[in-house]
Amino acid sequence: MKKVSPLVSQDEVCKVPCFDQDKVAAVKARLAEDEERLPQLAEFYKLLGNPRRLKILLALAEGELCVCDIAHVLGLSVAATSHQLKLLRDQGWLGKRDDGKMVYYHLKVDDLLKALQGDLAMMEKRLG
Repeated sequence: MKKVSPLVSQDEVCKVPCFDQDKVAAVKARLAEDEERLPQLAEFYKLLGNPRRLKILLALAEGELCVCDIAHVLGLSVAATSHQLKLLRDQGWLGKRDDGKMVYYHLKVDDLLKALQGDLAMMEKRLG
């Protein structure tokens, strides 16, 4: 199977002349400013694209929970839950506290929770 490059040559770009060259130039300039952050944002959404991780974040909105309690909330094993928690912690979204053999997690990023709650409200309006 032949691989197709995501970049296209000028010959393959739309042949229709731009109707608003100033607007096109402004949009291209704005996107160029974000060029370095877009892959990071895509990874952010990819990580949030897992319902279990979303449930963890929403569960922790209620307050600090130990790994065992989070596992019960999710209906997962402690090992599977710990893996999901590590992914979220590595992004800096969760903090953890060790208390003997127990490990407790809490949210470190309030604006992420606000965004998730806003997205849930938007989905309710769209589906309701």
